[in-house]
Amino acid sequence: MTQIQIKSISKLINVFSPKIGLGDVASVLKVLMSNQISGTSPIVNKFEEQIAKKFDRKHGIAVSNGSVALDLAFQSLDLKEGDEVILPSFTIISCLSAVVRTGATPVFCDINKTSWNMTLKDVEKMKTENTKAILMVHLYGLTAEAQKIEKYCEKNGIFLIEDAAEAHGQKESLKFCGSFGLISTMSFYANKHITTGEGGMVLTDDDDLKDKIKKMRNLDFDNKKRFYHDNLYWNYRLGGMQAALGISQLKKLDKTISQKIKQAEIYDQYLSKEKTLSIPLKNINNTNNHYWVYGVVLNKDGIRDKVMKELYDSGIETRPFFGPLHLQGSLPKKFRNDIELVNTEHISKNGLYLPLGKHLKIRDQKFVTETLLTILKNNN
Repeated sequence: MTQIQIKSISKLINVFSPKIGLGDVASVLKVLMSNQISGTSPIVNKFEEQIAKKFDRKHGIAVSNGSVALDLAFQSLDLKEGDEVILPSFTIISCLSAVVRTGATPVFCDINKTSWNMTLKDVEKMKTENTKAILMVHLYGLTAEAQKIEKYCEKNGIFLIEDAAEAHGQKESLKFCGSFGLISTMSFYANKHITTGEGGMVLTDDDDLKDKIKKMRNLDFDNKKRFYHDNLYWNYRLGGMQAALGISQLKKLDKTISQKIKQAEIYDQYLSKEKTLSIPLKNINNTNNHYWVYGVVLNKDGIRDKVMKELYDSGIETRPFFGPLHLQGSLPKKFRNDIELVNTEHISKNGLYLPLGKHLKIRDQKFVTETLLTILKNNN
């Protein structure tokens, strides 16, 4: 058996580490000094306007996180019991929660086995006369078949909600992710290409929806009659300091993506000929991978967790792929059925992603790949 060089855990190579530069600090400090710290500060409006402009939307509504953005998007549709929402089973739990909280029925579709994202064919298989909305999610650096799905929704009178949380700066068919459908949502969590630490955005071109969602995020305040409320809405505001950080981060988006693509090319050099795993596609459907993460799918079934543990013991942190939504213990019993989503279940069980980001040096990537290949050799 080949021996693995063990790194001290005190020098763990993190799967991700946010990089806050002097420009970010200066942006936040400037807002602090001008007392623009609340969720109603002018700097928040500026952040909303800049995000909307960057991603070709008319309106941006800043909120406290990406999960909230999904909640507001779905609550604004006034779905009712019996309405169905198609969404990929391979995505984060926030997507399921947002649908279930409306009272509508989640209907899970599979994903493409090589892009790891939903296609129009996946959607069409699950459509019924009760389908009222589709939640289209872009994952792990590539995209869903956004333009095809958007046209399908327009033709069939279906609401399209786009989750672009992992797709900052990504395009599909030369159109920015974040600009598809009736409403798009974004997350600005610490590991995103644009971060505010915690934070999110709802994007839409619809004037009435913009007004409605702004009231929904702000306790149903009406400036014409303050402290009188017709609805029991929430406080989901984003603060001024977070908005300032977001503005600074937005300026570096293209540079961040470029750096990740270069890191992915290094991983490709080491892993492209390896038969024990599958690496991410560089492009598909007029979309170039922008590598929000660098994921791999192990070809041998059932060893993923053991491989991850051995990587960690060697000083390398990784993350498993999302677990299937249709198999979650939190899924209410009335929405459970015996569907089998082959691609989702295989990729969820055998996928993981490797360290990526500004904290990573070329020598770190070399160590990661050499260690991974040694571990795979020992487990195959």
